[in-house]
Amino acid sequence: MKLYTYFRSSAAYRVRIALRLKGIDAEMLPIHLVKNGGMQLQADYRAINPEGLVPTLTDEGQNLSQSLSIIEYLDETHPTPALLPNNALDRAWVRSLALAIACDIHPLNNLRVLRYLTGELKVSEDDKNTWYKHWCVEGLQSIEKILANDTRVGQFCYGDTPSLADCCLIPQLYNAQRFKVDLTNMPTLQRIQANCLALPAFALAAPEQQADAE
Repeated sequence: MKLYTYFRSSAAYRVRIALRLKGIDAEMLPIHLVKNGGMQLQADYRAINPEGLVPTLTDEGQNLSQSLSIIEYLDETHPTPALLPNNALDRAWVRSLALAIACDIHPLNNLRVLRYLTGELKVSEDDKNTWYKHWCVEGLQSIEKILANDTRVGQFCYGDTPSLADCCLIPQLYNAQRFKVDLTNMPTLQRIQANCLALPAFALAAPEQQADAE
């Protein structure tokens, strides 16, 4: 099994967490998103992933893209520990948290979106950062309200074991803190983050622990 990854990619970070939680020893193949115009846009990588994005998981001769699809594949093929609850309603709730992060928050502060703002639209660096913080804060505050008021929340987003939602939350919080987003009014998210980062699986999947970290 191989994972095409980039140390700062939050989507790749999600998959690295899932691999570590499940004890899967996948080969990490770095794809630098910035150097030389971005390795993800070069023809050899586009042949593997036509979207020109990371991560890509290669397993049994097949290339899988999109982080949530990859994580659910890992959950189905390596069911222990499970990253989704047994109950259908709770599974849908965990998925809704993951999708709120991966589909509502993350795309608006993705590297290619930020590059388009500053490149094609000539947005200033300060205005770009204002854009980033606005959408990040708005999304994370919504997640905070959901988690702060649901009895299913324990040490982690769902109960006392990490789930798909935690795999998505931690990378988004890492990015938020990297861009100096104020998380003071999000105590539930901070508590869950601390619990996650105390686990080796999350710590070893962190950007600074990757071979391509700068």
